[in-house]
Amino acid sequence: MNATLPAPLRLLIRAYDGLISLMAIIAGGALVWLMVAIVTSVSMRNLGVQPFAWLFTSTEYGVFYMTMLGAPWLVRRRGHVHIELVTAALPDRLRRGLSRLVALGCVVVCAWLAWRGFLLVQTNIERMDYDVRAYFYPRWLLTIAFPVSFGLMAMEFARFAFGRELMHSGQAGIHE
Repeated sequence: MNATLPAPLRLLIRAYDGLISLMAIIAGGALVWLMVAIVTSVSMRNLGVQPFAWLFTSTEYGVFYMTMLGAPWLVRRRGHVHIELVTAALPDRLRRGLSRLVALGCVVVCAWLAWRGFLLVQTNIERMDYDVRAYFYPRWLLTIAFPVSFGLMAMEFARFAFGRELMHSGQAGIHE
């Protein structure tokens, strides 16, 4: 972090970075829960016992939250799927321009999805929608993940579109 930035801005950046990391940790916790829930459910079935209904529903929620909460962190780490085959063959200047253009397109798409997600949350709240399969769960608690995650992904892609770093390395193949 740049020490020349004003202290409140540095604090805001640290809070934002902390939020992205916290969401990734929660996503990791959801992955652990999925493992526990699936092993429990399969074990119960093998013992001739009907698994709890909430166990199945919680795994559905877990997959959803894991995906949505982990996505901004994956964008930051360039862990999302993209193919470097084309960018590796381009001259550096053209590769940089294309990378920024792709990142800008991702910003636009994610911002639009965040907006649509926000409208969905509003609709869920206005209608007082509930998921009532295993237990009453306010639907907005599910759909709130859309505007939050896609909004943060838009901000992360904006770092590649307008910042110093590029989304594409220009190296084809797997580099870890």
